[in-house]
Amino acid sequence: MEEGLDYHIELSGHYYSTPYQLVGKEVDVRSTSGTVEIFYQGKRVASHVRSSKPREASTNAAHRPKSHQRYLEWTPTRIIEWAGKVGPFTARLVESIMASKPHPEMGYRSALGTIRLERKYSAERLEAACTRAVRLKLYRFQSVQSMLKSGLDRQLLPELVPPPSPVAHENLRGPDYYAQENPLEVGKC
Repeated sequence: MEEGLDYHIELSGHYYSTPYQLVGKEVDVRSTSGTVEIFYQGKRVASHVRSSKPREASTNAAHRPKSHQRYLEWTPTRIIEWAGKVGPFTARLVESIMASKPHPEMGYRSALGTIRLERKYSAERLEAACTRAVRLKLYRFQSVQSMLKSGLDRQLLPELVPPPSPVAHENLRGPDYYAQENPLEVGKC
């Protein structure tokens, strides 16, 4: 089994961490109903209690690279609050980015990258781009970055077009017509 890009492997929909040094390396997995063991070149490098929770992760803190370990005190709530200092749509976008991942940590990099765009473009432009991204349901760092690079954040969002008014015409019948007992007279031939 090949290690994932974020030092987790997937087994039956659940993610299990391995030492970060093995990213991109092929590992062997041995599992029982209660345990998951991960081996690299015949040596056991990780052991986890088996979980049946899909799209969640079992992560051993020692498996994280040092750069990730400094984010341990960060929580999704803290990152969303930080994004909220830019604006409410930035906070909603960051929250959606983290919610779209199997576990929030996998979204930290994109979330923090989105917030950092304020340095280059300004809070107003970032909030405008995040507003557009949320309204268009484009919950990705790359979408916001692209909008900012191309200046799309400076264009007005197309307003939602209200549905057209009903057409009045003598051949159109409303609900009252069908509420009558005998709407049509039956003629004799």
